[in-house]
Amino acid sequence: MAVRRSYKFLLRPTSKQSAALMACLEDHRQLYNAALEHRRTAYRKAGVTVRYGDQSAELKHIRADDPAGQGRWSFSSQQATLRRLEAAFAAFFARCKAGRTPGFPRFKGRGRFDTVTWPKDGDGCRWDSQPTHPAATFVRLQGIGHVRVHQHRPVGGRVKTISIKREGTRWYVVLSCDDVPAEPLPATGAVAGIDLGLASLVTTSDGKQVANPRHLAATADRLAHAQRDLTRKKRGSQRRRKAVARVAALHAKVRRQRLDHAHKTANALVAAYDVIAHEDLRIANMTRSASGTIDAPGRNVAAKAGLNRSILDAGWGVLLTILSHKAESAGRELIAVNPANTSRTCARCGHCTAENRVTQAEFRCTACGHAAHADVNAAKNILRAGLALRDAAEAA
Repeated sequence: MAVRRSYKFLLRPTSKQSAALMACLEDHRQLYNAALEHRRTAYRKAGVTVRYGDQSAELKHIRADDPAGQGRWSFSSQQATLRRLEAAFAAFFARCKAGRTPGFPRFKGRGRFDTVTWPKDGDGCRWDSQPTHPAATFVRLQGIGHVRVHQHRPVGGRVKTISIKREGTRWYVVLSCDDVPAEPLPATGAVAGIDLGLASLVTTSDGKQVANPRHLAATADRLAHAQRDLTRKKRGSQRRRKAVARVAALHAKVRRQRLDHAHKTANALVAAYDVIAHEDLRIANMTRSASGTIDAPGRNVAAKAGLNRSILDAGWGVLLTILSHKAESAGRELIAVNPANTSRTCARCGHCTAENRVTQAEFRCTACGHAAHADVNAAKNILRAGLALRDAAEAA
């Protein structure tokens, strides 16, 4: 079995290449904004809807008129930027149709456009562009040159698309690869339900727990100091840009720590269990603001904001996404179950009531007297529901 995977590597550009990367990003941002303005103006003044095909056809004229600017970059990468705008409009109309808050596509500021994509390896870009240098890996980008890559693991499958991404002061290359061979693990015969929480990030149905490292909370003091320092800097000044970079670097470190912990946790779960059942959480709904409106203000807004921050710091969504990818590659089965009442139902007799949950950590059934750790009890219910879903699917 083959799967599709992405690989992300740190770039080691020279100072000249860093300047070229910044220029490439800036020109693609300006192309995106100009295309958005074109659409807005055409509809506002003439009622005409401009689509991707129309704007792609105009690219050759734009490049001819600006050979030292837009003309120096890959035509296919510019088409990918226009497709990005087309996707933004498609998502806007889909939200309108679904009755949700639309969110019209916005112009991209300098800090809001960080990625350029080349849709095909060999068209304006080339992965492993200098195979005669076996000690180092390079990616060639049109208008930039051969940029050295810190390749920390082998790339499997066939490279399909290549993207360059800026994160703070760092540059990364992201490869999207097809036909990556799966790496199935030997069967263990074990199954588990997992309950995601804040006191413990993961609790399994057999009683194992993974601690919640709370990366954002650990960096909160340094981050608060950096943000206070930022507010004192004059807008547009060099000192303010440096302060913004310091805040961004702290957030980036927290993000990397969270991602690293999620990978390690997912690896351990996939190695230990053949079947893993988890709650089908709607994290966006769970972390929605409780502030309300002027006419109908919310209640316990500060407490809800703190809970939202803790949920997002735990990174449940990141963990579940990584777990699904690793389970697919390892040949494991992942089952999502309805989370309703899993924490209130007794895993022994099935009695469901809110009074069963004595405290956040203690569960005691009011019907049969069964006592257990609340998260372990919930994980057992999740496992039972997951196995029931699997049996029903096999029977059908």
